[in-house]
Amino acid sequence: MKVVEQIKQPIAHEMELFEQKFSLSMKSKVPLLNRITHYIVNRKGKQMRPMFVFLVAKMLGDERLNDRTYRGASVIELIHTATLVHDDVVDDSYRRRGFFSLNALWKNKIAVLVGDFLLSKGLLLSIDNEDFDLLQIISVAVREMSEGELLQIEKARDLDITEEVYFEIIRQKTATLIAACCAMGACAIHASKKDVEAMRKFGELIGLAFQIKDDLFDYGSQKIGKPTGIDIKEQKMTLPLIYAVNNSDDKQRKWLINSVKNHNKDKKRVNEVIAYVKESGGLDYAVAKMKALQQEALKILDKYPESKYKEALVLMVNYVIERKK
Repeated sequence: MKVVEQIKQPIAHEMELFEQKFSLSMKSKVPLLNRITHYIVNRKGKQMRPMFVFLVAKMLGDERLNDRTYRGASVIELIHTATLVHDDVVDDSYRRRGFFSLNALWKNKIAVLVGDFLLSKGLLLSIDNEDFDLLQIISVAVREMSEGELLQIEKARDLDITEEVYFEIIRQKTATLIAACCAMGACAIHASKKDVEAMRKFGELIGLAFQIKDDLFDYGSQKIGKPTGIDIKEQKMTLPLIYAVNNSDDKQRKWLINSVKNHNKDKKRVNEVIAYVKESGGLDYAVAKMKALQQEALKILDKYPESKYKEALVLMVNYVIERKK
């Protein structure tokens, strides 16, 4: 059995029910919108985010999930989908999860409007049910995701990213949404503030580890997830590269930065950068950081009693750093 299926097993019934509720949450009186949202629903990914919501809620002791938990998961998925639709427009990307993106099929104007529609649906789902605490969790995440993207754009111009700034960027860009999922699962069942904060921190640690794993794929020899060297071509300063830059002499540092800044389309030069980062210990350093985050996340789970939901969350933590794509 695939790991993702194993993780999903204790909440298989909830995930089925969630899919129905999620589809309903996107309904509109505009036929074009319904056609597009139908396309979105049928091309869903692994749905890790709702899985986090349900597993956390169940682990914290709510065996029968309340409607608030389903609404929390739907809000997360609506807002997450909206950000993906907008990201594809911003990045001029015509593929998403192996299918055409919305902007590829319906052009940018419609894609942006659909993203806005999904965002408003997510907000209204919380407001109509007076889930203001859930709304606050997701609103903070959206603000941080926007700030993280803009901080990355600002820093990419100079390539002057320190490790501290790198972690702030990935905390906001990637980790904040997974942190919101875990906090949402706790908050939806009215868990204590202490548990909500513990779960938020747990999600943040997984999100940071997840992003470092993504960075490492850029240096893989086999085609996994994305072609090798793509971050360098896009002038993204990832953790292995930052380590190499910080631990090089002046001459090598200048060569590295010049390569990323001015020769990022030169395949031979990009391969030389990849080889140098590997030799300088950049990959080993990033792997060690990722494993430290994994251990910290598992330590948070240690405090909770054993259950199949906790086991699934442990599997999820390990899957994040062992996945092949």
